[in-house]
Amino acid sequence: MGYFPFFIDISKKPCLIVGGGTVALRKAEKLLPFGPEIRVVAPKICKALREMDLVFEERPFEDRDLQGAFMVIAATDDSEVNGRIYRLCTRDGILVNSVDDMENCGFIFPALVKKDSLTVGISTSGTAPAAAKLMRKRIEELLDDRFLRAAELYALCRGELKERFNGEDELANAADRLLKFCIESKKIPTKEMAEEFIRELVKK
Repeated sequence: MGYFPFFIDISKKPCLIVGGGTVALRKAEKLLPFGPEIRVVAPKICKALREMDLVFEERPFEDRDLQGAFMVIAATDDSEVNGRIYRLCTRDGILVNSVDDMENCGFIFPALVKKDSLTVGISTSGTAPAAAKLMRKRIEELLDDRFLRAAELYALCRGELKERFNGEDELANAADRLLKFCIESKKIPTKEMAEEFIRELVKK
């Protein structure tokens, strides 16, 4: 299957998690930093999950629970229930993930790295999750404070770069040089330093 890595805004989008155990907990922990409105439905809900800022309904899943959902996570230990959720979501055009069941997934969770506004998703299309986790650890090591500061300054100066440099190649080259300057600077780079560097680039 071809899993294209879309980045979708899920802030304030209604998300249903069916299941109340540690698997459901892990999925909720991944989703919460992105701001969806999560509702959990399960006959039993673990203590750690209950301590999160979510909406809970402690009862068995019912088909009507899917109404209005933007996406659904089927995280029960009952394959029949998970399969039914998948079929209903597929019928109704709802994004659905059945945990550890690739055959019943409309989307999959990547290994995630999130630092400030920077998010990296790594996937092996479900074939080698251990490899994706290893890559995630290596990327986390790469994204140190200096790199994050460089990304922040680039975002602040992006408008000026677009004004001063014409053409895709010229703009890309200037952006690369700015990021390299910020990462390799002996001093902690500031917005003023970045703007001065851009002015020097224009002169060259």
